[in-house]
Amino acid sequence: MITPAFELSQNPDFLIITIKVPYARVSEFEVCFEGEDFKFYAKPYFLRLALPGRVVEDGREKASYDVDKGIFTVHLPKETTGEYFDGLGMLTALLAPKKSRSAKPLVEEMGARNEMEGEEEEFDWEIEQTPYDENNLCLSCSYGFGNLKSGVFRRLQDELGEVIDIKNPDLIPTTERREKRLAAEVVKFDPDHYLADLFEDEAVHHLLKYKPWWVATYAKKMASQGSSPLDDGGQNAVVSFAEDEKEQLRKFTNRTYLLDKRTCHQVYLSLVDILLAYCYEVYVTEGEKNAESPWNIRKLSATLCWLESFTSVLEVLVSFGRRVLCYPLYRHFSLVTKALNDTVMILQLGKTAILKCLLDIHKIFRENDPAYILNDLYITDYCIWIQKAKSKKLAALAERVQKAELTKAKLGFELDELEAAALLVQEEAKELKAAGADVSRQQLPPSKGEASDSEDSSSTSSYETGGSDSDEQESSAIEDGKINPLHSPLQEERTALLIDCNGLRRDTDTLALDVSNEKSKASLQSTSVPGKLIEELGKQMQTVIRLTEQPEASSPTASDSGSSVSQEMGTSTTSRTSPDHNGKDNP
Repeated sequence: MITPAFELSQNPDFLIITIKVPYARVSEFEVCFEGEDFKFYAKPYFLRLALPGRVVEDGREKASYDVDKGIFTVHLPKETTGEYFDGLGMLTALLAPKKSRSAKPLVEEMGARNEMEGEEEEFDWEIEQTPYDENNLCLSCSYGFGNLKSGVFRRLQDELGEVIDIKNPDLIPTTERREKRLAAEVVKFDPDHYLADLFEDEAVHHLLKYKPWWVATYAKKMASQGSSPLDDGGQNAVVSFAEDEKEQLRKFTNRTYLLDKRTCHQVYLSLVDILLAYCYEVYVTEGEKNAESPWNIRKLSATLCWLESFTSVLEVLVSFGRRVLCYPLYRHFSLVTKALNDTVMILQLGKTAILKCLLDIHKIFRENDPAYILNDLYITDYCIWIQKAKSKKLAALAERVQKAELTKAKLGFELDELEAAALLVQEEAKELKAAGADVSRQQLPPSKGEASDSEDSSSTSSYETGGSDSDEQESSAIEDGKINPLHSPLQEERTALLIDCNGLRRDTDTLALDVSNEKSKASLQSTSVPGKLIEELGKQMQTVIRLTEQPEASSPTASDSGSSVSQEMGTSTTSRTSPDHNGKDNP
């Protein structure tokens, strides 16, 4: 028989079951329901459901069939009008489990009932740890969902290294796995990679701006809180499943898991570990899965990569934080905190949102070889188990994760000290660079402004001496107070200014000189006094001498230096900044 596609919805009076049965004979169908049991048969389709609430046969029930669409719709009256049925979207959990002909499964069902009754007890997330016992070696080497599997990797030695990091997991107990994992993470941690992502974090900040689907869904839930139940998986649910997700849910086989209290705690904690890795993967790929997606999820989850079993929420967070800083492309602590906050958000949305994430992980692993092994070990069982999980436990888990404080110091890589040292080195590098820039500026020729001042002073001296070729003639002419006339009007104004400064009467209106800038005017005024002008020229001569004495292909002699000074003072200042044939400034 074929299990048809089906969906459930509700209103205050009816539970509505929609069944897709194309090519079925409408004349040959049968519907039976009583209490929480529902059966439908239309050759070749057969469907049996365990309803989340009780229905009654009171004459209000009705059924219809759409021939064009091949959809059969059944309205079942609720036993209690207005009652809300939870979990209508958990299609796998609605499928009635197969009954066994032996007596043993009956005992298992009783145990499962006891477990469900214990769900309402206060949930203690701190698991009591037991000492290592060599007699329990085989039991401690188990792995998978609820540690229910063992011996799997003995048959998969060739594919082992591509799926998990641990060698021979069937022979290594849980405590030894953790020691090996921590040692491997210490070896893998790269301080240079971490600091590079820390100080050059533009790409990380871009990734953090991405908004996954659960962000808007969470905001919608918070806005509509108290109005109506939202986590029913039905038509009114905030989180809904796509058609391929519904199809996958119908393919799963409904089963009951017998887990003791200790194992149940480990299952919840490993769920957090897997969701953390998934959130990181969604952010770094911005929701676009690629060939690296399976690697990201399994590598960052110690549950999947090292078959780890955790005992506390803090252990889960520390493990995830360490692995983010050791293995992926982006190793930034902000990604750790972002994944942590989003995992809390998903847990608070309820099991429908968690199941949607698990289905996405299942699809990623299903399409990758050999990551599909992880579906058999963990994800498939999680997809089935979460549909029967209690919302109160998930809310308590979300609260515990939210209150956990994860700091860089707890990761064990001395990140605070590493960052402090890096900042110190960075500051020292800036100081050295600044000091080097100051030294280079002192060794370079005068700046544009300084060159302008010296040009004006040099030009003034040259004009005053009538273009003489020696420094002695310049000095003697200034000492005698005799200024040779020039043909340029500008020079006449400058000469008049010098005469006036020596005590001659001038009209104050003639002080408005046609000078290009205030620096030139200040230079002229400062050099008008003969003593000061001589001192200024002396300084310029020393500057020119220092420049001409710089080492070149052929070093000039002392006499050559003197002639160079004389020649420099007698030429236009523009020649000092003209580039030579090598493209360099010729001093």
